[in-house]
Amino acid sequence: MDLQTCRLEVADGIATVTIARPPVNAQNRRFREEIIWLFDTLSDRDDVRVAILTAQGKVFSAGADVKERRVLVKEPGDYISHNRVTREFFNAVADCTKPVICAANGPAIGAGFALMLYCDIMICSDDTWVNMPEIDVGLAGGGKLMMEHFGRSWSRLLYFTGRKIPASELYRLGIVSACVPNERLMDEAMSIAREIAAKSPLAVKWIKRGFTVAENLPFRDAYRFEQTITHDLSETADTKEAQAAFVEKRKADYSGSR
Repeated sequence: MDLQTCRLEVADGIATVTIARPPVNAQNRRFREEIIWLFDTLSDRDDVRVAILTAQGKVFSAGADVKERRVLVKEPGDYISHNRVTREFFNAVADCTKPVICAANGPAIGAGFALMLYCDIMICSDDTWVNMPEIDVGLAGGGKLMMEHFGRSWSRLLYFTGRKIPASELYRLGIVSACVPNERLMDEAMSIAREIAAKSPLAVKWIKRGFTVAENLPFRDAYRFEQTITHDLSETADTKEAQAAFVEKRKADYSGSR
């Protein structure tokens, strides 16, 4: 795909996807289609073990492009099609077979905050803030996502008020893993990415799949599913290498093969 709203760089097993739709990285149809294509592609690339999602400029994403939304419906079915693409845009990030680290480099607003929450690991610059302003433009959608990350009171507070929440508060609440100065953000993201990239790619892939499936299962069934992952991994060459390296007190050399 000819990328118009994003950039992609891959080095040392780490893919960096940069949102590049100035001035505020608002999300239009083209951007969503590019994100779907990018993360589906990264899922299939053997040279990628982990991905970082960040943005250029001073805003991570201002959310949905309201100007586009106002002229969205021209024929019957247009809005339904829009909603379908929007759902799959988020799901493409969540379903990526590689862990996705969000490095939010500034405000993440509405659908921009939602995009952040669909990532596996979230870190923020200390000048980041988030909010869900849908109520102020006559829209809704995202309450369930808030409830996945916040308690009852916080979820409703965010949605009923559109209040801005600073990254420092997200860190205090345990929503994000780090809140660092802006100039250190990508160093922090790369440090986490290198740790993950050094692990067995098979184990990382299956552990992510375990998280994705288990979060929708009762505890007993989720644990049983995770045990099947452990059993299947135990028979792979990567696991045998990992255990040999542990016993021999050396660095493991993973092939990524079963």
